[in-house]
Amino acid sequence: MRRRTRAAIAAAAALLAAGALPGAAGAATTTAAGTTTNTTANTAADTATPTGATAASARVPWSVRHGSASASGERWVETSVAGIFHTLVIRGELTGSGEGCHSLWIRYTYDLAPSPPRKYAEVCGSGTAPVALRHQYRPTTSGYLTVCRGTDDTGDCAAWQNITWWPVNGG
Repeated sequence: MRRRTRAAIAAAAALLAAGALPGAAGAATTTAAGTTTNTTANTAADTATPTGATAASARVPWSVRHGSASASGERWVETSVAGIFHTLVIRGELTGSGEGCHSLWIRYTYDLAPSPPRKYAEVCGSGTAPVALRHQYRPTTSGYLTVCRGTDDTGDCAAWQNITWWPVNGG
């Protein structure tokens, strides 16, 4: 497994140097010492996001409603410059329009192993709470979110919405 990972990293680095991967916007140049440097177009892409990642997918809307609360926003995947590391980005807000408290929960499944749900936002009464998170993402990761009554558990919730399903026509 390590050999395949090292080979994939080496291949991605070679493709990046050749300008064949997203994030390698400009032509690569080779210095006299034989090392590769990228043009300013690549540097501009690196500074556009704090992690040096570039957007790899179109933004896809998400929404869920339960009781007097709703949550909505957008989600997308950012790919590292090397093209082998991914980050799931979720942005939006949780809005309450009645009495009581509500919370937004997310759970992930990694290689068929589910992790426990985790609360990311809560709102009591009328108001809004921001939803902003970044999560390491691999093709074998599945993620789901929901809105629940209360802030302690996932006992009274809307149906779980898949946040790692990418529609074919989403781009």
